[in-house]
Amino acid sequence: MDQTVENIRLSNAYRNLQRNVARKAQVGLLIGASLALPFVAGCNRGHNPDVLATVNGHPIYRADVDKYYENQIGDAKQRPTREQQESLRLNILHQLIEDEIIQQRAAKMNLVATDDEVNAKVNELKAPYTQDQFDQRLKAKHLTLDDLKRDLRRSLTMDKLLNKEINSKINITDTDISSYYGQHKADFNLIEAEYHLAQIVVTSVPSQQSVNLQNSKATNDAEARKKIQALYNRLESGDDFGALAMNFSEQAGTSSNGGDMGFIPESQLKTDPTIYGAVSKLKDGQFTSILPLYESPTSKKVMGYAVYKLITREPAGQRELSDPRVQQAIRQQLQDGRSQLLKAAYFEILRDQARVQNYYAEEIFKDASH
Repeated sequence: MDQTVENIRLSNAYRNLQRNVARKAQVGLLIGASLALPFVAGCNRGHNPDVLATVNGHPIYRADVDKYYENQIGDAKQRPTREQQESLRLNILHQLIEDEIIQQRAAKMNLVATDDEVNAKVNELKAPYTQDQFDQRLKAKHLTLDDLKRDLRRSLTMDKLLNKEINSKINITDTDISSYYGQHKADFNLIEAEYHLAQIVVTSVPSQQSVNLQNSKATNDAEARKKIQALYNRLESGDDFGALAMNFSEQAGTSSNGGDMGFIPESQLKTDPTIYGAVSKLKDGQFTSILPLYESPTSKKVMGYAVYKLITREPAGQRELSDPRVQQAIRQQLQDGRSQLLKAAYFEILRDQARVQNYYAEEIFKDASH
């Protein structure tokens, strides 16, 4: 098994903490900008209207902000108010300013991602799709292939910089791991068995939403039964469960990651006796027969069909420090925590050293004060 339940829980908790830190950082940046505005609002000595900001003299263009803005709002039926539009564009611009600061630092250290690295990443992203599917996904995000390569280059460049400046300098010792376990031993006590499951789902409910790579969707019960039987036959013939889920499953929350449902507590699984009865008989790696999906736990109306695969079962009980999976979970938790703290400090140092002129922020402040 690649991850223990504890690792998943720790990772989920850390992601929540990370989101909170990110939100606080954004608020801090906005507060910092607002405090500085009274002193700089009158200093806009005229500039190219196509340029919304400069970082050490390097321009950030309105067109780039607009492109990311359109990507974020997508095809929303209700358009944002003027204040909401300006707030979103201002946040996007803040992100682009921070990114430009990082890119300039990486360039000074000769850490800019190469063409070969960028092309390899593009090929990795394209692998699950046909060329037409890939082009459609770019179009839906208002991106060209050149836009994608530019964003990938900047992302890969940031990774190279942070790996050199931060991650390579973090050392998690066995003593650190032992100390953490001693303070959080209760977190490694699983109070009930959990099942790591994957699923392939086919429903008879019509939908215009595409949730799988093949844009495959049954529209009635007869089509759903025919489709799930065909998929089941392919599973029995040895086809990969995850690949079939990505290409044909109609469950929006899991199809994109090969049907992976994560770990399900036994008590939750028992709320559906049919599914629990089938899954509890499986060995790791096996899958169930075709099971009906009902409209509700008390309803007998069938709305679709599913096949479940048991990836692994985690029994209840205390996980000991001697378990390599526990050690790896703690090591990753400590690594991520230190990395996040150092990144925040590193970004602040780079930001303090940069010369930033935010014309768009000045314009917003000036317009609001009249």
